[in-house]
Amino acid sequence: MLALALRLLATVLFSVMLLLVKLTGDLGIALPETLFWRQALPALVIFGWLAARGEVGRLKTQRPWVHARRALIGGTGMFLTLGVVRILPLAEATVLGFTTPMFAVILSAILLKEKVGPWRWTAVIVGLLGVLIIAGPDTSNLPLFGVIVGIGAAFMVALVTVQVRDLGRTEEPLTVVFYFSAISAPFLGLFLFSTGMNHDLTGWLMLGGIGVTGLFAQITMTASLRYGSVASVIVVDYVQLAWATFWGWLVFSHLPPASTWIGAPVIIGASLLIVWREHVLGKRRLAEAAALEPA
Repeated sequence: MLALALRLLATVLFSVMLLLVKLTGDLGIALPETLFWRQALPALVIFGWLAARGEVGRLKTQRPWVHARRALIGGTGMFLTLGVVRILPLAEATVLGFTTPMFAVILSAILLKEKVGPWRWTAVIVGLLGVLIIAGPDTSNLPLFGVIVGIGAAFMVALVTVQVRDLGRTEEPLTVVFYFSAISAPFLGLFLFSTGMNHDLTGWLMLGGIGVTGLFAQITMTASLRYGSVASVIVVDYVQLAWATFWGWLVFSHLPPASTWIGAPVIIGASLLIVWREHVLGKRRLAEAAALEPA
């Protein structure tokens, strides 16, 4: 129950962060500046918290170049993830993000040389059909460029997942989050010379809210996996679509068209099939490993 509660809180925080990103775009705040504060504030908060506790040593790492590579890939993914929110309505942008498990399957087959069976390949094909349903033949309400950015964001998130899985073997979650923010923030800060601008109180509060909600969303999402398995908590992630739809209706007076209501269940169903299959295969591998242990 604690794992589910933490995951549910994470979906709320992520949805609020994306809402604030879209609102800052309406205020004319450039995306690179938004990204800078999204990354800089978590790095400062984590470092300050550890310094106050005398635990800065927890940030020690033997894999700085792996963190740098993860920051490069993750920063690109975040640029696309936050960028698509400014192009598409919140609900549609959120749905496209649910294609990440499909790309994770493809990447696991290509990069990790993992054997992928017919169940997961079928789910990948069905999920991509769901994307085609949402995009539809008419791009007047859903521009093709926005769909491409959304799919690109999902692909990059899948690639980041592979990187984080590798880092998780030796690094604690707090360290991974810190270096992701601390490495990417200085590079994003370079754009402030050309895109930075003065803000009123509302603008600064929104930028601060993006950094704070993003940080605690990452922490609660990571913490949920300490108290529950991926298979048990991943279903909660799809609640984010309900939040995105609610914010879109409340703030922007937008409700998704019929194509989204049809395509979204297809994509969600395909990703759940992948999660279920991963769970089954994981249990099978554990059983096989236990059978090989000496009595």
